[in-house]
Amino acid sequence: YHPAPLSEKTLPDTFVVEITALYKLPVNYSIASGDEKGYFVIHSSSGIVRTSKNLELEDFPVNFKVRATDSSNAAIFDEVEVKVEVIDENDFPPVFPSSLLEERLPENSPPTQIVQLKAQDNDMGRNGFLTYGILNGHGLKFRINETTGILYSTAPFDYEEEPTEYQVVVYAEDDGIPEKKRGYCTVVIKITD
Repeated sequence: YHPAPLSEKTLPDTFVVEITALYKLPVNYSIASGDEKGYFVIHSSSGIVRTSKNLELEDFPVNFKVRATDSSNAAIFDEVEVKVEVIDENDFPPVFPSSLLEERLPENSPPTQIVQLKAQDNDMGRNGFLTYGILNGHGLKFRINETTGILYSTAPFDYEEEPTEYQVVVYAEDDGIPEKKRGYCTVVIKITD
């Protein structure tokens, strides 16, 4: 048996899986081995396994054996393995050290690196794996490297002909389960004469 993974936030007394033994007489179900920390409990006649307490992510996966025993003869039994996995929830959104940055860019600069943005995410694994993007690129005048978080201009600016200030909203997005989370930072870019 390999039931659907449980969330680390699963509450006690949550249904996990129903074990069924094919036998002509009633059987008693029990957890025979493998659940040393007592995370699970099985109903002796229905074979329904439930959680018995809050789950600690670092203890999983847990493989335990369920035994079905002939209710009138304990010498007649069979065992089956149950593997339960727990998913690490995406608890934290990415956070930039500052939600507003100001950068200066001389006019007529060739396409250039403006600033490297770095967000923090306190989740582990894929829940903390970040990619960067731009919410508004001002007609593709700016781009960001989605892996490094480096913001670039893509063309020279003319102080006299164009706006002298741009607000570029950058986001960092994690690869979280069950949903991705984002953090934002606004970069104010001032074009200097």
